[in-house]
Amino acid sequence: MTVLRVVLGDQLTRDVASLQGLDVARDVVFMAEVKGEGTYVAHHKQKIVLVLSAMRHFAQDLLGEGVRVDYVQLDAAGNSGTLAGEIARAVKRVSATRVVCTYPGEWRVLEMMRTLQDELGVPVEILEDDRFIASRADFARWAGDKKSLRMEYFYREMRRSTDILMDKDEPVGGAWNFDQENRKPMPASVRPPDVERFAPDAMTRDVIALVERVFASHMGALDRFGWAVTRADALRALDDFITHRLANFGDYQDAMKAGTAFMHHSILAPYLNIGLLDPREVCRAAEVAFKRGLAPLNCVEGFIRQILGWREYVRGIYWHFMPKYADSNFLEASRPLPDFYWTGETKMHCMGCVIDDTRRHAYSHHIQRLMITGNFALLAGLEPKAVEAWYLAVYADAFEWVELPNTHGMALFADGGVLASKPYAASGAYIDRMSNFCKGCDYDPKIKLGEGACPFNYLYWNFLIENEGALKRNPRMGMPYKTLSNMTPERRAEIVEQSSVFLDGLVG
Repeated sequence: MTVLRVVLGDQLTRDVASLQGLDVARDVVFMAEVKGEGTYVAHHKQKIVLVLSAMRHFAQDLLGEGVRVDYVQLDAAGNSGTLAGEIARAVKRVSATRVVCTYPGEWRVLEMMRTLQDELGVPVEILEDDRFIASRADFARWAGDKKSLRMEYFYREMRRSTDILMDKDEPVGGAWNFDQENRKPMPASVRPPDVERFAPDAMTRDVIALVERVFASHMGALDRFGWAVTRADALRALDDFITHRLANFGDYQDAMKAGTAFMHHSILAPYLNIGLLDPREVCRAAEVAFKRGLAPLNCVEGFIRQILGWREYVRGIYWHFMPKYADSNFLEASRPLPDFYWTGETKMHCMGCVIDDTRRHAYSHHIQRLMITGNFALLAGLEPKAVEAWYLAVYADAFEWVELPNTHGMALFADGGVLASKPYAASGAYIDRMSNFCKGCDYDPKIKLGEGACPFNYLYWNFLIENEGALKRNPRMGMPYKTLSNMTPERRAEIVEQSSVFLDGLVG
């Protein structure tokens, strides 16, 4: 009676459900590197190296425990290139009588798992992924028949259920969030501390060479690879954030600065999302820092809200509404994704900076994703599936359960308000206020229309004009539509004309 216990590349923890009850004497842990998982979207090279190297290190740790591991490397002879194909081959290799999996992070993988039993002829069990604090059933109970599923109210329930930053039944500090304190532009005199990076060991260097060979056409350079690929180094990264950046995280979490990719952000999402860190331990570490006086409440609460609130919430949204969620297109956006999302070659300095950071690091912090690349995609009416495939491909932390709701709902408003109460649309004035990107740009954020005008300025009003029927009755859009109503027909026509010329010039 041999049980084949499947561990995916984003499930790299001994606590994952499929390894609970592991019988070292009889069971086999199965892991596979397959080309299909690297190419269903053109994943960033650093993301592929992170996952494959972390998989190999995790398998090595299991072997050190005496666990039997059936591990298929990417370039192994006979590798079918698909998860389903490799699971089928492993079942035959080890004469498995049962297969145990953990709920995956993407709907397409779940669909594959659900067909395995008929194809393999042995029982296949798919266990709940209890690494998350809120189960899918917990979220469904909270959602109930509510007409509005706002994250803020879910977050409060999560605070109560975990007793994190709570004083009996009340939030520490007397408020549930301190968002108003966390929207400061970064002064030119402030230099964020360096982020600890990790030199590739021999195993990672082997993976780098493999990825350079197999995924040569994908975005990204590997000479800057510095991600943690073991739990020990991920814990060092957590300590580095708590010690050096948490105390200023809240103040500047929405700030942007050219040439400074990481700012005061934690850079922990990749490790949380592949299993090297647990969300509970990360939240508790931040809470302890507050209790010891090492970081102020606004910074600690803002950080914890990203994990205990937002991360758990978007995962709940994903599984609650899939698979139909991915097909909605409330604003009927249809323009193709411009090539500069891959190359960074654009006169818009803010877009060029953010995309360059993405190319170099497989990373861009959340406000750059939302208010630069996401904001442009929203204003330009780019087709949601193309934008979502890009976000899924280029970030080291991107798996569909977290990427899709953030992009589809938050950045693009493609779900019509399931996740966000209004579109997060902004003109060049916002970018100028929260960053130094506008300095040296070919466009001027103070020019609204005509020669030298920042495209974000006229595209913002063109977006409101194009989507007036869909958005005018949104209560949170009252002010901009009131301003639009006071514009002369001639002004509106000029906005539409300049926007049309610009958008027609985008190369898909």
